[in-house]
Amino acid sequence: MQVKKLFNPDGTREISRQRLVGGPTTNLLEFNHCKYAWGEALYRKMRGFFWIPDEIPLGDDKRQFPTLTAHEQDAYQRVLSFLIFLDSIQIDNIGVLAEYITAPEVTACLKAQAFFETIHAQSYDYLLTSVVDQVTRDAVYSMWRDDPHLMKRNRFITDLYEAFINDPTEENFIRSCMADFLLEGIYFYSGFAFFYSLGRQDKMGGTVSMIRLIQRDENTHLALFTNIMRTLMDEKPEYFDSGMKRELLDMVKTAVDHEISWGKYVTRNQILGLSDTIIERYIKYLGNTRCQAIGFEMPYPEIREHPMEWVESFSSMNSTKTDFFERKVTNYQKTGGNLNLGRLRPPGQ
Repeated sequence: MQVKKLFNPDGTREISRQRLVGGPTTNLLEFNHCKYAWGEALYRKMRGFFWIPDEIPLGDDKRQFPTLTAHEQDAYQRVLSFLIFLDSIQIDNIGVLAEYITAPEVTACLKAQAFFETIHAQSYDYLLTSVVDQVTRDAVYSMWRDDPHLMKRNRFITDLYEAFINDPTEENFIRSCMADFLLEGIYFYSGFAFFYSLGRQDKMGGTVSMIRLIQRDENTHLALFTNIMRTLMDEKPEYFDSGMKRELLDMVKTAVDHEISWGKYVTRNQILGLSDTIIERYIKYLGNTRCQAIGFEMPYPEIREHPMEWVESFSSMNSTKTDFFERKVTNYQKTGGNLNLGRLRPPGQ
């Protein structure tokens, strides 16, 4: 693959000739004259989600943290250590992918995502600086080096990112986009559920409020990469032969296995509402919904019902719904919003 030209006199504004990658782009951003309407709608949704982490008060969290159980304190730190690493890596990796995207409206979404990943990285730093002491904060920031579970998980994603950076082929581009899709759609969810379990007990309310905002943002990132994967399959079907589809499905299964193992490791069957069994069923359910969103078969057909409905109601900002997977916006509010990520559907529907 070739990086798109910054100045391209041979580009065209003709929509029918535009492509997600490899198109004759002029790089001119025209939201009222673009090929991918989902990109324009998604950008406007992302733009309205701007928030400032240090406007969220954390004084009560600082006072409450020492009263958490030892297991809750440990899980709090380990989940944040994971979020800190991969959200920070995302800031740079999103920029790498954007160099090859020849649809300006989609590039705008990627740049917006990178900005929000920066907000997330700032929010984790603000959490730790506000809630725990300096020694604990430093330990959390170093945990990805010392914890073998973290190192294994981080390498799975970053190895796929670096494979494309070092060898920018179409196949590696697809793998890198799929890794982004899995990161946004599977990798953080047992951690989010942990924070919501604290919220259900009226613990760490400021932290929970921040995580809800972060997950709201991540839902738009998931919608972005869902549409990117769908569009690549539509426009580049030759790269999605049976071998590649099998490989991508195996990536889903690996991500699910990693998230289940991580969820069990950080909660240790000691967090109210998050038994090992329920974590496993929840992550497999997510694996099914993510696969269906991009037209793949469900890898875990035995899991069809959401095993943790309370997570969805707890994480919802309000009743606004935006269905980017159906290429339409049904409602819009600057201060909130909830992306409809879909439910499991019976085969054939």
